Amino acid sequence: MSTTGTDLLKRLRGRLQGFMSKSGVYKAIFDADADQINKREDATGDLQLQLSVDSATWALSIFERELGIPTDLNKPLSERRSVIKSKMRGTGKVDAAMIKLVIDSWTDGGVDVEFVNSEIKVTFRSVVGIPSNMDDVRIAVEEIKPAHLAIVYAFLYNQYDQLRSYTHDQLSSRTHDQLRATALP
Repeated sequence: MSTTGTDLLKRLRGRLQGFMSKSGVYKAIFDADADQINKREDATGDLQLQLSVDSATWALSIFERELGIPTDLNKPLSERRSVIKSKMRGTGKVDAAMIKLVIDSWTDGGVDVEFVNSEIKVTFRSVVGIPSNMDDVRIAVEEIKPAHLAIVYAFLYNQYDQLRSYTHDQLSSRTHDQLRATALP
């Protein structure tokens, strides 16, 4: 069981003699110590967050450097985390399960992977249209797949029958590409 800074200071104050605990000098010392202990606890908490890819912020560049991934500070943290997770997962025997695990880093599931006639077929089931970070997905899969296998990506698009229940007014603010490749209201 860990001791918090407040608990530690209470124990230390409890060990002081009566006249010392009422002294302004000792109060000032303990108040200064309290600030330092609180800062140390905050720093320790932040450091613990950096140990996990899912909660890391400033340490993502360390993970990227260690895994040989170019750091792109313009990418959202979620996309950088996905690239890191993919790289971490992409070691071992390459099979459909491993490729799915790597792609799941970006899609949170909803993807099927199968080997058919010397090619790998990846079907996205939960993302409508082409995922925004598809370039990263392609790079990650290319790095782990056997070189002699081709890869085919199949994407989910809205179909005309799905639009029948909407009025023209409901859909008129969208382009044809948006109607085809984005989630419907």
